[in-house]
Amino acid sequence: ELGLPRKDVPMISIISRLASQKGFDILEQIIDKLLYDRDIQFVLLGTGEDQYQQMFSNLKIKHRDKTAIIIGFDADLAQKIYAASDMFLMPSRFEPCGLGQLICLRYGTIPIVHSTGGLEDTIVDFQGDPDNGNGFSFNNYSPMDLQHAIDRALDLYYNHGDQWKKLMKNAMGADFSWKNSAQKYVSLYKKAIQIRRREMTKTG
Repeated sequence: ELGLPRKDVPMISIISRLASQKGFDILEQIIDKLLYDRDIQFVLLGTGEDQYQQMFSNLKIKHRDKTAIIIGFDADLAQKIYAASDMFLMPSRFEPCGLGQLICLRYGTIPIVHSTGGLEDTIVDFQGDPDNGNGFSFNNYSPMDLQHAIDRALDLYYNHGDQWKKLMKNAMGADFSWKNSAQKYVSLYKKAIQIRRREMTKTG
């Protein structure tokens, strides 16, 4: 449906409003070289600021066989991209919550994020914590650090297949539902009540 010719290379995607806040100012500095030098395919679905719409339109012309650029938004297509991608970029400068990373986790699509706000709260870097890691993150908001995070993901994908499968399993097993949050609150309240009762017993 996207017209990409190869099935044997990882597909990296973005579904987003096109704005500097979403990290396109740093992605702009590395994406062209990344497509020239790395064996990847890149998909973008989004609309927004003219400069980024033009940037991605030009990118499509230069890398026809490696990119699918859709300027606009289509909810059904978005779900297909989430499901079909291997990696999902969210290099936002700031992100109070973020939904894209939560959606892609359900499909086992691995998020690569700037560690800020809701992205920091939900994505654990796999190389720092293989037991709980569900993606890749970078701390410094810079083109170099974004590229390093992408390269770490590509290295795991190409050279450590068993670890990549474990990462996908971790991602699909992540639970950020309200039910899970509510259970944690109930547990905290129970502990607080137990502590209070012990204190009252001692003073009584």
